[in-house]
Amino acid sequence: MSDNRNVVVAQSGGPSPVINNSLRAIVETCRAFPTSFGRVLGGWHGIEGVLTEDLLDLSGQCEDEIALLRTTPAAGSIGTCRYKLKESQRDDFARVVDVFAAQRVGYFFYIGGNDSMDTANKVARLASERGLDLVAVGVPKTIDNDVGDSAFQLIDHTPGFGSVARYWMCMVQNANEENAGSCPADPVLVMQAMGRKIGFIPAAARLADPNRDIPLQIYLAESKLSLDDLTDRVNDQLRRDGRCMVVISEGFDVGDFGKRKDSFGHVQFSSSETTVEQIVVNHLNSVGLKARGAARGNVPGTDQRHAIAYASTVDLDEAYKVGQKAVLLAAEGQSGHMATILREPGLIYSVRYDKVPLATVANSERTFPAAWIAPSRTDVTDDFIAYARPLVGEDWVSVPMIHGRQRFARLEPRFAEKKLPAYLPEAYRAS
Repeated sequence: MSDNRNVVVAQSGGPSPVINNSLRAIVETCRAFPTSFGRVLGGWHGIEGVLTEDLLDLSGQCEDEIALLRTTPAAGSIGTCRYKLKESQRDDFARVVDVFAAQRVGYFFYIGGNDSMDTANKVARLASERGLDLVAVGVPKTIDNDVGDSAFQLIDHTPGFGSVARYWMCMVQNANEENAGSCPADPVLVMQAMGRKIGFIPAAARLADPNRDIPLQIYLAESKLSLDDLTDRVNDQLRRDGRCMVVISEGFDVGDFGKRKDSFGHVQFSSSETTVEQIVVNHLNSVGLKARGAARGNVPGTDQRHAIAYASTVDLDEAYKVGQKAVLLAAEGQSGHMATILREPGLIYSVRYDKVPLATVANSERTFPAAWIAPSRTDVTDDFIAYARPLVGEDWVSVPMIHGRQRFARLEPRFAEKKLPAYLPEAYRAS
């Protein structure tokens, strides 16, 4: 490949508290190889920005603003999208390659989950077929921790999960203080956690109470319990302790309740007509509790993935380092791979950064290990605690403040000059 070709980095899917630190790592590490990498351009709102040739010039940004990406949550910096490049959308794939050719792009970094890795792999293959010299590297991201395999050999955990696990650890601790004090009137508190079909996020609630002193029940989507089963278990807890805290997955099966789906085909519970929490609270109050008072509910929303104050410092550091690893892979010409995080064996937590083929990741699907679900089906085992505990870190993240307000990165709207005619992505064309 000829030297000094430009770089495009884009993000896809739901954001996380630490996603921008992977972006920061790519910008800063590319800057360290001026003879290999040209300008770094950000796809404005993911692959959609590539299709429309809206490419934010990240190399021209103030270095201090790039540094502030460490503690700037979510995806407000360059945006994300849920636009899926489907196999049938040949115009879209061809357009991506045309934009890369017009902008002298030789490197493509895609930050996201399984679908994003699949897209990066398809773009790399088409570029090769079209004669474009392109190195495509994936950077893992998902709060659900569902990228990879259940044996944890492709990736141990994804950046984003550690911070959301910390969020739930803190939320349950705080909620327990209220529930303990208000239980004569509100003996049951139901808290709904993100996680469409995999239980890592609700499972993280156990980190708040590893010794199991709190009357806490955890219901994963994988629990395979019914609403009646839940009711019986909650009432059993009320008989023993007089109160019960429930953390339940948004994917827990309570029947059909008007689910909406995104363009990837994933259920978006936060935009549904009602919620699992509402159904459970209403049901408990309808059938009656074995204690005075009523069940109450709490449904944290997208704050689970943008509350930077609860971010894990371990998660932030690993998000940066996996972004660095992606750039090093690209510098070596290692196209068609995703940078990965693998845990080293031993009592002391440590990881190494490696690579895995994009095609392997794209065709994988992690499930929550059945061995980590307690026999009661309302808890997780100590093995899960041992896995998740190092990921939440030991201390609070330091977020810059000015006049009491958080200071986030603010990038200038400097876009690369467009070289091609305007383009409407295929999915938005009238049928």
